[in-house]
Amino acid sequence: MILELEPIFNNIGQKLDFEYQLSLPELSLLKKPVNVKGSVFNRAGVVHFNAVASCEAAAPCDRCAEMTEKHFDVPVEHVLVTALNNEENDELILLSDMRFETDALIREDIILALPSSYLCREDCKGVCQYCGKNLNHGSCSCQAPADPRLAVLRQLLDE
Repeated sequence: MILELEPIFNNIGQKLDFEYQLSLPELSLLKKPVNVKGSVFNRAGVVHFNAVASCEAAAPCDRCAEMTEKHFDVPVEHVLVTALNNEENDELILLSDMRFETDALIREDIILALPSSYLCREDCKGVCQYCGKNLNHGSCSCQAPADPRLAVLRQLLDE
């Protein structure tokens, strides 16, 4: 979405609300379009971009591989400027023509906010490494195989 921000930059106290859906097909775990709702406002000559990106993610759990759906509300908060004194400032977003394309910024913030490991729940036990049973549904009857390096000691104990 492109926002025309010239009235916002030129008038202290001016506010622009927006709401739209953003489709991100390159993010395969997002099954629905992202709902974006926010505002751009000028407070004391500083223009703020504040939004919340609400998305539904569906992916297999990294431990037990069960499909899991989760809801994420990603806050997107940035300060917009038309000129910079220090070109190395990463906290401010420079707009050259007072028009702002929101999609790339929101996409980046969503990617940074999504968890690096996707779990069905915090205490997920995963699967048995020997039989593959999901340990969240109960324990398995597997016994860990004996270390072959200790086979000689096992023979001594059996005698």
